[in-house]
Amino acid sequence: MKKTILTVIVLLSMCVSVGKCVEAEMQHSNTDVYDGWRLGTQAWTFNRFTLYEAIDKTASLELNWFEAYPHGQKLSKDEPDVIFGHEMPVELREQVKRKLSEAGLKLVNYGVVGLPNDEAQCRKVFDFAKEMGIETLVSEPPAEAFDMLDRLCQEYEINIAIHNHPKPSHYWDPDMVLEVCKGRSQRIGACADTGHWARSGINPVEALKKLEGRIISLHLKDINEFGNPKAHDVIWGKGVCDVKAMLEELHRQNFKGVFSIEYEHNWEKSLPEIRKCVRYFNKVARKLKGAGWRDLFASDLSNCIYKPGSWVIKDGLLSRKGKGNIWTKETFGDFILDLEFKVDEGSNSGVFIRTGNIDDFVQTGIEVQIHDTTDGSPRGACGAIYDCLAPTKNMAKKAGQWNHYTITCRANKICVVFNGEQIVDMDLDLWTEAHKNPDGTANKFHTAYKDMPRVGHIGLQDHGDPVWFRNIKIKPL
Repeated sequence: MKKTILTVIVLLSMCVSVGKCVEAEMQHSNTDVYDGWRLGTQAWTFNRFTLYEAIDKTASLELNWFEAYPHGQKLSKDEPDVIFGHEMPVELREQVKRKLSEAGLKLVNYGVVGLPNDEAQCRKVFDFAKEMGIETLVSEPPAEAFDMLDRLCQEYEINIAIHNHPKPSHYWDPDMVLEVCKGRSQRIGACADTGHWARSGINPVEALKKLEGRIISLHLKDINEFGNPKAHDVIWGKGVCDVKAMLEELHRQNFKGVFSIEYEHNWEKSLPEIRKCVRYFNKVARKLKGAGWRDLFASDLSNCIYKPGSWVIKDGLLSRKGKGNIWTKETFGDFILDLEFKVDEGSNSGVFIRTGNIDDFVQTGIEVQIHDTTDGSPRGACGAIYDCLAPTKNMAKKAGQWNHYTITCRANKICVVFNGEQIVDMDLDLWTEAHKNPDGTANKFHTAYKDMPRVGHIGLQDHGDPVWFRNIKIKPL
């Protein structure tokens, strides 16, 4: 009897995987390399720029998480007189949420924000956080405020992470953080600023051990000199903080939370250095507990098939220069592919998946269309499975704006999520005849799609038009 029940469960699970797209395939993927570790930026890193520029820079780093700070950062070049923060008008808050959504970012933390021993003032901050979807307020509140703040944390279901500025600030020593956490809910904890600990002469690894069970988030840093308040940030793994040992310790603690990059050096030209920090973090985190996500293309394109000079990748941005498509050397069967792209007016391109023969990619691969408009047919619109299945709705943004695809291939199923909406749910097994779609319309393919290769190369098409790609990640299934 038990064997029969087990067989039924297995068969049902197979039906889910090859029937309709499951819920996880109906939304964009979380591509963090370590499940539960969310790497993002603290906007203070880009305090020489506007909030919107900070958001764009974070997106260019292939990150999805963002921490903003109050009182000082201009909103945008178009609105230079507006300062981001909890005093902003409601209509501008909605604008910020749209900007974050368009960039593929989630605002998770806000700080360092003042939380005085004044409930009315604190409620303004909590109301703002709730409206913006913020999970954690990073702050350095007075000790006498914590009974009231703990009550608000539980009411709003929002955390407070106590930040440590360098000595002689009140919370420079982790013992002071533990003191105010004592006897309070788990929504009160630490925002561990590892660089400020080292500047204050505290070993960051030992401080993390001391705070075990109370760490909510981090301002992760590496600096060039221990015990010097004026020490500056350096690329992770190059300084005195021992980032690898810190990550190993957090892994031992089974920590889940946000790591905010707060890089306080080379302010106006820090992106290349921060990009190296991200790579170092991902390399260490993947070895500790890889979630399966990785870059589809190597940073030097060494794992690709393409004509030299035809494609260029710089600062995470892949662009075509002409002369042909770019292909993976590796082949993939079942996978989730997550990427962003943008096109010029009238541009045409495509993502080819499971391509059996790259010299005959049109007839041996399946194309998810990329197009500024359409080729005149619904099955040629952006997001279509070209010439076979039209998208259920038009989710394409205007030329020059970034679009987001999540493409899932699982056995006979292909699902496409486009800018937050599932627009394709395709069952290859319904395409039983060459040159014919299930609805009776014609297509140009010599092979019935049910018989197309289920394993093959992934490629980006050079159709002769400008096209750019970034944040190209894959997770084999």
